[in-house]
Amino acid sequence: MQLEELVLGGGCFWCLEAVFERVDGVVDVENGYANGDIPDPDYRSVCSGETGYAEVVKITYNPEVVSTDKLLDIFFTIHDPTTLNRQGADVGTQYRSCICYTNDAQHKAAKEALARAQKRYDKPIVTEIEPLRVYYAAEAYHQDYFRKNPLQAYCQAVIVPKVEKFDKLFGVTKK
Repeated sequence: MQLEELVLGGGCFWCLEAVFERVDGVVDVENGYANGDIPDPDYRSVCSGETGYAEVVKITYNPEVVSTDKLLDIFFTIHDPTTLNRQGADVGTQYRSCICYTNDAQHKAAKEALARAQKRYDKPIVTEIEPLRVYYAAEAYHQDYFRKNPLQAYCQAVIVPKVEKFDKLFGVTKK
């Protein structure tokens, strides 16, 4: 079995992590920072909006169980890809919608998924599709955030509705 990795940004990484951890075939989801301009960023510097980094998740998955296309379709469903540099109350370039591809097949799949998704939205999708230039894992306290803090106010107000939407549209595949 050859695992693959896909790097996606769609607002707060805690939200994406909570959903993608539920997908059968996903082996790991790591919160991190992608495609910025300084070495070894941290949360505070990324939140300044001056580093160029996006909050992302690095999804490690088994393509024999879940396809890249399925992961991208989930991605375009669980966040609003038509809002520039924001998701809900989270505002700034670090919250931009992006697909950071690592090979030609992912690049092609990303463009095709965007085209499929655009048919469901009235406004233009602003998701950036770009090669992954640099990636750093986020600090340990950001990893598995929803599982560790399910009753935290942000989790209840923002993450729970996304998880419920995923469950309704795609079905819970693992817990």
